[in-house]
Amino acid sequence: MDQPPVATGNAGSDARDKTPRTERGRRTLRKLLDAAAVEFGERGFHEASISAITRRAGTALGSFYTYFDSKEEIFQALVRYMSEQLRDHVTPLVQAAPDEISAERIGLESYLGFVREHKEIYRIIDEAEFVDYASYRRHYETTVERMRQRLEAGAARGEIRTDASEVHAWAIAGMNVFLGMRYGLWDDRADIEEVARVANDMLANGLKTRG
Repeated sequence: MDQPPVATGNAGSDARDKTPRTERGRRTLRKLLDAAAVEFGERGFHEASISAITRRAGTALGSFYTYFDSKEEIFQALVRYMSEQLRDHVTPLVQAAPDEISAERIGLESYLGFVREHKEIYRIIDEAEFVDYASYRRHYETTVERMRQRLEAGAARGEIRTDASEVHAWAIAGMNVFLGMRYGLWDDRADIEEVARVANDMLANGLKTRG
């Protein structure tokens, strides 16, 4: 991402624009967010600390307050940052797919690969349900909306059934989340291409007996 997201303050806090104006500032912000991902992923929100985040980032404590007012603010920004990292990782691969069924297979495969590289995403997103529910819900709603749009476009091209809807998008997302937990988070030895192939076959053909 060219410029990570920045929370601009909670109610009652300084409303000044904290968006970095220089490349150096953007690098510092990315370092803080990357360090926060490790800190929150390892210790959880309540045990994590601002000082530990800045130590991991190799930045001065004052640098933190250039961009964030609190631990809650950087957590909120981190959920958005990770969600956008995932989007930026998956979207170009999906867009290059030859058809919608293939796009869902490629999307799942790339998602599994992302989870293996960023295992902290599950803990962070799960904690967001209790720390910042709006960010938690936004993460899933925006993810599913991208899927819904893909299904709609695929249906318009005649590649999938014409009644593909938001319900189908949520069903696919739910499948991907649990497959990511099982084969991305818990087991990094499974062949993710094969996992994606099996799931995609079920998506394309259902569970009915063949022939």
